[in-house]
Amino acid sequence: MAGAQSESGRSRATLARHAATVRAFTSWALREELIASDPALRLQAPKRDHTLPGVLHQQQVSRIFENLSEAAADGSPMPLRNRAVVELLYATGIRVGELAGLDIDDLDPDRRTLRVLGKGNKERTVPYGVPAALAVDDWLRRGRPRLANERSGPALFLSSRGNRIDQRQARSVVNDLLAALGDTAATGPHALRHTAATHLLDGGADLRAVQEILGHSSLATTQIYTHVSVDRLRKSYQQAHPRA
Repeated sequence: MAGAQSESGRSRATLARHAATVRAFTSWALREELIASDPALRLQAPKRDHTLPGVLHQQQVSRIFENLSEAAADGSPMPLRNRAVVELLYATGIRVGELAGLDIDDLDPDRRTLRVLGKGNKERTVPYGVPAALAVDDWLRRGRPRLANERSGPALFLSSRGNRIDQRQARSVVNDLLAALGDTAATGPHALRHTAATHLLDGGADLRAVQEILGHSSLATTQIYTHVSVDRLRKSYQQAHPRA
């Protein structure tokens, strides 16, 4: 069965999921004494594919922020918000859901840190740089007051109607920017998270520090970015070295 499904083009993740379902069923049947032995013990499931995330080059990131700055030059609230949203996503590597949940008092402008409530209601503190600080300050001074109303509450980022920004709106902002690049397969806000982590490691950041910044419970999850960095290094070597 598994062999036939594999030949039909099913992904490894699909095959592994089907195998797990079969094992659960035969284990139950054995406990209920409906079968004498567990045939699934001989079932071998393929290992899941570990696909590397899409990552932007630094030149692409620079182009994104140039486009955002040009759009925000006239001081309109939405471009100011969009620039601050993307600056903060790239600066901190936070998830889009974490960004949508931010309140103004989660910012510590003096220390340039952000209090983030992550998965499992785990709180962490994440640093951010000067460009993100300037973009967020500009949004708070010139953009947010023009959108805020009785529905806004303490939300850091607002929609055009003054409500707290939702994940769909933040994703749309990032997707439009990535599509405008025209030379990347990276999509969605998670691409900025992948990119932030990879650029930190490329710049020499400690793996455990990156783990804490991203809010990963397991170091193994963070280690995928070391693979991305090595892959980028290999490609650069092959392109540049005359005897690669």
